[in-house]
Amino acid sequence: MIGHRAGARAVNRTIDHCLQHGIGALTLFAFSSENWGRPQEEVDALMKLFLGALDREVDELHRRGVRVRFIGERSRFSASIAQRMARAEQRTADNGAMTLSIAASYGGRQDIAHAARTLAEQVAAGTLKPEQIDEQLLGQHVALADMPAPDLFIRTGGDTRISNFLLWQLAYTELWFTDVLWPDFDAATLQQALDDYAGRERRFGLTSAQITASKAAESTLP
Repeated sequence: MIGHRAGARAVNRTIDHCLQHGIGALTLFAFSSENWGRPQEEVDALMKLFLGALDREVDELHRRGVRVRFIGERSRFSASIAQRMARAEQRTADNGAMTLSIAASYGGRQDIAHAARTLAEQVAAGTLKPEQIDEQLLGQHVALADMPAPDLFIRTGGDTRISNFLLWQLAYTELWFTDVLWPDFDAATLQQALDDYAGRERRFGLTSAQITASKAAESTLP
């Protein structure tokens, strides 16, 4: 429980740094769809902590202009938590300083399966033809479809995997791994990740020469 509280403080430090540097979107993996399989006492403790954070932090986030949203299978939460999640989203809906997306009861495979099921239902209803389904259409039905694709994925704790997080959305995201545990994650570590990202060349399947030519063409446009 102490570790989870320290993790909550790391969340606040991360949000602070992002706001200070004009980062417009931050997505945090709070609780995966697989985490429901953990020991019940740990799940109960996490739910209590989650509930307390919703009650405690939303006012401050709203004051600072942060829009809060949740992605994941919300139906698995208790009614009291689901209601607070909805209220947090409603209260902060018009904020524009940053969008904070919290992945709770979320899994990347679950996300893609839900999108596929939605399109399958449209095909069954006769409002969509199978041949109309492509990457763009499927992408419109996954979580965060209304947001830009993530630029940078940060994984703490020494694990070098993405653990079923935003599988569709991370197709061309830059990955950064650190041995620092999440409760110890601070502004200096985040800035290290941002500095490393700033030095990378993002090619999106193209060659370096093509990227250079494209930038040159953009610089000559009137």
